[in-house]
Order: sequence, then C-alpha cells, then structure tokens
Amino acid sequence: MSKVSICMPCHNAAAYVAAALDSVLAQTWSSIEIIVVNDGSTDDSGAILDGYVPKGVRVIHERLGSASKARNRAAAAATGDYIKFFDADDLLSPRHIELQMERLAGRRDAIAISEWGRFYHDDPATFREDRQSVRRDMDAGDWLVEALRDARPMMQPGMFLIPRAVYEASGGWDEELSLIDDFEFFCRVLCRAEEILFTPGATLLYRSGLDGSLSGRKSRKAVESAYHSLLRGTGHLIARRSDQAARVACANMLQDFIYTYYPEHADLRAAIAKRVAELGGSDLSPDGPPRFLKLRRLIGWKAARRVQNLVSARPA
Repeated sequence: MSKVSICMPCHNAAAYVAAALDSVLAQTWSSIEIIVVNDGSTDDSGAILDGYVPKGVRVIHERLGSASKARNRAAAAATGDYIKFFDADDLLSPRHIELQMERLAGRRDAIAISEWGRFYHDDPATFREDRQSVRRDMDAGDWLVEALRDARPMMQPGMFLIPRAVYEASGGWDEELSLIDDFEFFCRVLCRAEEILFTPGATLLYRSGLDGSLSGRKSRKAVESAYHSLLRGTGHLIARRSDQAARVACANMLQDFIYTYYPEHADLRAAIAKRVAELGGSDLSPDGPPRFLKLRRLIGWKAARRVQNLVSARPA
C-alpha cells in the first residue's frame, strides 16, 4: 500500500489544530504519516501537538517564520509516495485520502483534486459545498486555463494529492512568498502533471472567517507577495502553453490584481497592467459585493471602489 505524507504548517493554531489532526487520524487509508511543523507558535499549539506524538504524529518544533518554509521543512522529512499539504485549521472528510488514492490508481503523472466547501469558525454545520466548473477530469493545462479564466481559482493546499515524482520535479514552495503563495506553487506543480483527476466524495472543509487570516493581510509586503505570485504563477502556465485561451486566462488573473488593490500600490498596478497588455488584454469585469456592482454601473468601477474602501475603513 502506497504511503501518503500529510505535511502541515502550524503557527498559533491552538484553537483549531486538534480538530484538523483528528480529521487526518480518522482517515480510512491506513498508510499515512503526519508531519507537523510548529513554526514558532506562542500559544498552546506546541503542547497540543506534543499530545499527538503518542498517536504517531511527528512534530518538528522549529522557528522558520513562514508557512512556505514550514511546508518545505515538513516535505523534506516526508517519506511517502504521495504528498498532501494540509493547513492546521481545515478538515478532511473521512474517506478523502482513500478516494483520492483510488482515483490515482498508482499513477505518478497525475494529481487528484477533491471537492471543497467553506464552513465558518467552529461549526461544520455551516458547511456549503462549492461547485466550480473544474470539477471533472481534465488535462492539467486545460484545468489551469479554466480555473484562471474568471480570476477566482481555488488552490487551497488540502484539495490536492501530489505524487512525489511530480512534487520533486516541480520544486518546493517559494519561500519569498507569503500572501497567495499557493497560487504560484500549484500553477508550477500542475504544469508538471499530465492530468487532474477529480475525486467525488473526497471533501476538504475549508475554515473561513478567521480574524487575522493570511488572506486578509493588506500590508505592502503582503501585496508584493501577491504581485510576485501572480506574475510567477501565470508565467508557469504561459511556459507550458501560450495559446489565446491561456493568454486571456492569465491576463484576467493579473487584471484582478488591478481591480483588487486600486487605488493603492500604483507602481505594482502599472507593472501588472503592462504585462496584461503584453498578453493581449483582459476581458474581466471588476467584481465585488452587490452594493459595489450597483455603484459600478452608476459611477464606474474606480469611483465605486473608492467608495467601497471608505465604507470598509469606517469603525464598526
């Protein structure tokens, strides 16, 4: 039976990491190793993780300073034939790995992808499944083109089961990146695979709505990470295929950066706009909540974005 390595970074996740580990320990696929890197946590994460050592969880206590470094540290210690990166605040359905391994059926050139949906805080009863169009078996390049087309790809690490051969050919996580580091990583990894195999019944429960989550950071450093991740990730796809569909998908992904960060970070937006033009332009419309969309029709997207930013900046 092939072994699956679960590689988990953990930083101050004391409120969630036990549930995440319990969902992995409950997996019906028996040949699993779990490696958790406790990256300088200052809460009770370390003690909680140590309590799982008798259950077979390998815990590495090491201050590294980023999720990408912690994932690379865990992967370097992994001995499995397949690798799944899994965050410390998410959950897996019990047959998740078994079903993905059945779909792969020993293949070392394909990646299995699961269903996913969101739940909020500590209540899995709030789970709502997402149904993106890429929920089917696809050529890996086609999957990326379709996922990027509307600039809303879901590349949460726990969805993907990666053969070690594909991971090693791709290289590890880019340790220069923080915000949306998963976008660059999975663009690179998927470009090394032949096929994406969708796995019905294998579900990732993605915890949403956490205060201070990485995806909510808007510092200059975080925005620069998003900028580099988008340019590098779309670059991987264009290196694999540069047809019109791929160029439009990449341009749309980059255009969304302009929409998201307007009117801030003018230098980064200008550089992104130059790349969008080089790709032949974008046909993506700016997206947002219903009030933004209504204002966009009345006063244009730039003015609507300024109003949205003013409203969101007001004290609660």
